[in-house]
Amino acid sequence: MEKQAKQRVGLLQGTLDMLVLRTLLYGPAHGHQIGKHIQRTSNEFLQMQHGSLYPALHRLERRGWVASKWETAPDRNREFKYYRLTDKGRKQLVVEESQWKQMAEAVARVMWPVPEEN
Repeated sequence: MEKQAKQRVGLLQGTLDMLVLRTLLYGPAHGHQIGKHIQRTSNEFLQMQHGSLYPALHRLERRGWVASKWETAPDRNREFKYYRLTDKGRKQLVVEESQWKQMAEAVARVMWPVPEEN
């Protein structure tokens, strides 16, 4: 049971990294904005948990795929940590999207095989 949970977390973690990189393609955003964007664009199917999102942001920053900077929000008198995609992150996003497409196609071939013609 624990092994299954770890495997599930690993898959979600990799997927979350890709979704965060993709979200930041539209411009810098703070953590709450990133989470809301993912939720909204997935029609609320994906629920972002702070316990997953912020470790992902820190991990992406350590890898040099995103950079962060504290800035005051234009519509609020409060500072937020804004994340932006780096050039290295843009390259990684291309790799992640390609791998995701290959995996989705492979899973689809297993789930819905094309009948062989006789």
